[in-house]
Amino acid sequence: MKVSLKWLNEYVEVPTDIKAFCDKLDLTGTGVEGVETLGAAFDHVVTAKVLKKEHHPDSDHMWVCSVDVGGLNVDKEGNPEPLQIVCGAQNFNEGDHIVTAMVGAELPGDVKIKKSKLRGVASFGMNCSARELGLSGDHDGIMILPEDAPVGVPFAEYAGLTDTVLDLEITPNRPDSLSIAGLAREVGAMYRRDWNDPLAEMAAKLQLDASATPVDEQVQITVEDAKRCPRYTARVIRGCKVGPSPDWMVERLAAIGQRSVNNIVDVTNYILFLFGQPLHAFDLDKLKNADGRAHIVVRAAQDGEPLTTLDGEKRTLTSDMTVISTPEQGAVALAGVMGGLDTEVTDDTVNILLEAATFEAGRTSRTSRNLGLISESSMRYERGVDDHGVEARSAAAAALIVEVAGGTVSAAAADDQGIIDVWPEPSTAAQLKFRISRFRSMMGAQIPREFIVEILERLGCKVEDTADEDVLDVVSPTFRPDLPREIDLYEEVLRLYGMDLIPETLPGGRGRFGVRSHMEHVLDTVNRTMTASGLNETMTYSFAEPTELERLRMPVEGLGDPVELINPMNSDQSVMRQSIIPGLLRSVAHNQARGVKNIQLYEQGMVFFAHEGKKQPKERRRLAGVMAGAFGDAAWNVQPAAFDFFDGKGVVENLMRELAIPKVRYKALSAQEAPHLQPGRAAQVLSGGTVLGWVGELHPLACAAYDAQAPVVAFELDVEALAKACRPARDYVDVPTFPAVSIDQAFVVDEDVTHERLEQCMSSAGGKLLAEVRLFDVYRDSERIGQGKKSMAYALTYRAADRTLTGEEVDKAHAKLVKKVCGATGAEVRA
Repeated sequence: MKVSLKWLNEYVEVPTDIKAFCDKLDLTGTGVEGVETLGAAFDHVVTAKVLKKEHHPDSDHMWVCSVDVGGLNVDKEGNPEPLQIVCGAQNFNEGDHIVTAMVGAELPGDVKIKKSKLRGVASFGMNCSARELGLSGDHDGIMILPEDAPVGVPFAEYAGLTDTVLDLEITPNRPDSLSIAGLAREVGAMYRRDWNDPLAEMAAKLQLDASATPVDEQVQITVEDAKRCPRYTARVIRGCKVGPSPDWMVERLAAIGQRSVNNIVDVTNYILFLFGQPLHAFDLDKLKNADGRAHIVVRAAQDGEPLTTLDGEKRTLTSDMTVISTPEQGAVALAGVMGGLDTEVTDDTVNILLEAATFEAGRTSRTSRNLGLISESSMRYERGVDDHGVEARSAAAAALIVEVAGGTVSAAAADDQGIIDVWPEPSTAAQLKFRISRFRSMMGAQIPREFIVEILERLGCKVEDTADEDVLDVVSPTFRPDLPREIDLYEEVLRLYGMDLIPETLPGGRGRFGVRSHMEHVLDTVNRTMTASGLNETMTYSFAEPTELERLRMPVEGLGDPVELINPMNSDQSVMRQSIIPGLLRSVAHNQARGVKNIQLYEQGMVFFAHEGKKQPKERRRLAGVMAGAFGDAAWNVQPAAFDFFDGKGVVENLMRELAIPKVRYKALSAQEAPHLQPGRAAQVLSGGTVLGWVGELHPLACAAYDAQAPVVAFELDVEALAKACRPARDYVDVPTFPAVSIDQAFVVDEDVTHERLEQCMSSAGGKLLAEVRLFDVYRDSERIGQGKKSMAYALTYRAADRTLTGEEVDKAHAKLVKKVCGATGAEVRA
């Protein structure tokens, strides 16, 4: 939510130190996602004066103007020179003070002002209307400023448009903070300052027209299901004139990113942001039935029922949705989300029906997300709008409409409020006991009783003393649905007191000590090893799109079904992830698109799988990594090699060594087994017969599906399998004291014989005397060693732990090794 500090400052004193204020908001639970200084959007936009106005030589409706912008424009010699601007507006004369956008300005709507030619005449800027500046919908002509307006002054400075706007992250449990008034209350509690609630003053301005037909004779309201719509109110305002809004309202809405539409719609938006009460204005004459009355029915939508919403989209509704309807027209608005196009307020509207209501939170949320139609209203309804005070917020809106659009508000025959109010079951406030000693014991701090009472009252709670000085009677306000329990009040007092002020203490108890679990030790080793291998830890979303693995070309056999979300944030995050690699691949693409060439990332987190017949999904902890580019940048004397399969395998080998996992081997994967990996550059990681994961180069088509540039090396390992296979410590091996004997041996084998196979045979035949096997050369030559053959040369090291080996012992052991390798693999000894 965007908040104008100038607007907020009207109701509570906002600190002048913006950074300290933002830090305080963060500490009290309101995240600050951004700070924007307004006025920068009007760079190169200045006040000006029309010196000359002459007919365009090749147009009967355009003018060639000479515009004075003070000292902001000069000729080649540095002398002041008025701007020549071609303008099509008709509402100005010579001597008028106007607003001019010079070359280099960027106006709302991504309009960039450049030097141009209009029908052969050069133009060095644009004379602006209010609409082109984003200040209102008025585009009848350019803005005419007062005669005493200065010339050559930045327009933002002249118009007082400088402001600081905070982009706040309001948590779902705080619907009261989705309004300027709610934030003023919050800031008042944070700094223990009084704040001014404008609601009563604005509502008191409402004057009813007792001579008009009573509102309950013009409108009938029927609510078929009170659960869907706990409260529905309506007022009638007759004789309005729809037109542009006053400048002060346009400025307030523009500061928080809202475009001005017209005075009626702008009032509903103004009240929405000021008090958090969504409103909707219907054209009353478009709702009337044959008897001349408007009969509003709040009901469940019918399956397949059509409705064209204000955005011009024709939507098909379901019975889970709630609509505002009339018996003759059917659905005319989607309750809590958006109004209908057929009954919108237009320039011809004269009579208005003003709706102020509350709707079921969960149903509104499902409706807006199922239709992909998230609005400012739905965002507040799905968090919960207080059903108390609706009549006052409606009165404030009606009074403001009369102020900016004229007209009269019809009285009601039933009461003196001028409102039809259907409210069968008012919500009740939670009545709680606040035990001060228990609070202090739980918080670990002696927070004063006076501070507790003051904070609760500033938050809107009613606090009364009891016979027991240790206990307070507290009634939490209905606009705070997140305070139904005593412990919730504790949290409110603590967060405003400052959790950083609570002294650190050790847990009480005798003979207690804590130890790290086996999994914690494993994760610590994983993080240390990944960092030592040059990878940086990152975190990606656990939510994923349904076709994610298909785009990656990763086989889904044996993974189970994806876990679908009931209320996804959007269609691209509608299931829980089954692999971490897609998220990391997006990070690679994001970095590459911004010029970062060398990328080494890893993440450890949960993946999720659903199984038919089981209520809870299965969760597995995975470790995944990606490597793209090289280990360093090129220098004058070295060109680093790009990452390949063996770099990824090396990282995995480091981890296997640090975790002391026994019998690690790597099995080559075919293109059918791993279509997401490059053929010949893919391997399965095993410990004995247990599969630990895989490592390889991602297939170029998989990289391209995520807009990443190949090659990208990746691996994904099962952390729980690693934890089960690892050993607490490696066996101790003493430093050798007797000399070793090294022999180089080359074998000629078929192409399909792997290094792993040869190494197994040599290790088995060499027994305890064979200390090391190291491959140092692979050679292919069809003329010398034969077609389909390769020569693999090994450095073999023999050593005994208790003696110096004799030549006869070594020859015997080596001959046995060669014989077994040749017999088992069909190898030939290369001379």
